[in-house]
Amino acid sequence: MLVEQKSIIHLDGVAKRFGAVRALAGVNLACAPGECLGLVGHNGAGKSTLMNVLAGTLAPDEGRILVRDEESGEQDLAGRYGVGVAHRHGIRCVFQELSLCPNLTVAENARVMHPSLRGFGWRKRSGALILEMLDRIFPRHGISANDIVGDLPITRRQMVEIARAFTVTDLPAHLVILDEPTSSLDATVAEQLLAFVRSFVAEGGAVVLISHLLGEILSTADRVIVMRDGAVVEERRAQDFTRDSLVGAMGSVVAREDEEREAVISPEQTRAPIRVQARMPGRNSGAELVAGRGEIVGLAGLAGQGQTEMLLALFDKARGGRMPHVAVSDPVAFVAGDRQTDGIFPLWSIARNIAIGSLSRLSRPILFDPGAEREIGESWRERIAIRTDDMRNNILSLSGGNQQKALFARALASDALIILMDDPMRGVDIGTKRQVYGLIRDEAARGRTFVWYTTEMDELVHCDRVYVFRERRIVADLARNEVTEERLLAASFEEVS
Repeated sequence: MLVEQKSIIHLDGVAKRFGAVRALAGVNLACAPGECLGLVGHNGAGKSTLMNVLAGTLAPDEGRILVRDEESGEQDLAGRYGVGVAHRHGIRCVFQELSLCPNLTVAENARVMHPSLRGFGWRKRSGALILEMLDRIFPRHGISANDIVGDLPITRRQMVEIARAFTVTDLPAHLVILDEPTSSLDATVAEQLLAFVRSFVAEGGAVVLISHLLGEILSTADRVIVMRDGAVVEERRAQDFTRDSLVGAMGSVVAREDEEREAVISPEQTRAPIRVQARMPGRNSGAELVAGRGEIVGLAGLAGQGQTEMLLALFDKARGGRMPHVAVSDPVAFVAGDRQTDGIFPLWSIARNIAIGSLSRLSRPILFDPGAEREIGESWRERIAIRTDDMRNNILSLSGGNQQKALFARALASDALIILMDDPMRGVDIGTKRQVYGLIRDEAARGRTFVWYTTEMDELVHCDRVYVFRERRIVADLARNEVTEERLLAASFEEVS
């Protein structure tokens, strides 16, 4: 261990299994005041399982959990270290698959984590506290205490979840675990959060930061732990890692992307009929979005500027919706970024979650063909490397990144010629991302069209054309060789004329 001072929490030989899957294999981990601990590893490496143990939501099968370097004398109702004990010691967690109650307001969700907010006027006090923290972390956030959480876009839900974890009432906030906290945030809002993390740590707090964006880890963490197959395989000061050495420690050699790649569109494809045309509704709708056969079209700009609405309009039109400002000529598949709400079927197997997009091939006259479902599932398990011992397992048995792989497989296994993607790389590791990028390019070369909204600047290099959104209109249309971070930021922030 690199940490010598007294730890806030120390895991000693923690192990956890789920059936035949070994999620954690004797992990030792400590986190001290005044440090940001970066945690990296590919999907299925055990990071989220470890964080659930730290947060008290999951009990280990073996090992000890020590608080302030002492065996915790406190226990929850089940007779072990749990959520209540963790909260009393100031240990909070922001989960990758958000834990807010969608039917409650922002103020009411703050009360869920802080039961001391009770008595007459608690809603007003709760709302004031959560807004104060939102203002500190995310200036100009645009969130009201009375907003129903389920009505907020995923970006703002993530902001509320983060602010709730750092809010202090009668309980302290000593250690905050952030599991992919920027996965739904655009670059500007993500930097606001990382700046706050640095100030929180400088004031004596501690943060465990899990992120697949390695630049965030290297710029924010003091110490980095690398996990692979449920075990810690490397631990160093962040300054001792480079991006390439960090990728190498994760156990996957990934070639650098060639930012000057040739466009995947052949001359025959450029002469094919237009497949997608759309404008944002309203009198001041901005430029028109056009996507041709075999193109990868990116949607950029700050989060919440109309990109998701554009994708939903295209999807609705393909399903027969009446939208005069939208034209879609071929079948469409949708890859959701908010997989828990809009993507997976939580009661179904992995194979069925993939095969549901290919019903026409699964149905014989009158009867459903389970053999075809298994065949589709196994084919995509191998092609996209879904980490499971059995495709009949429930979809929730997979890590978040592997669930997202299943959603990609569902779309690509279908007959759809147009694939809509709504910030789909949330919580996906760098190796899987590169694998999916390759699949997208291959499918585009075969004539499929992709319309891809992403909050990650680096992903726009894979697009043949990028449309920048601001205030629910398209304000810039950039060819691939015109896409730079400077031009994207300028278009995202300039005043609308």
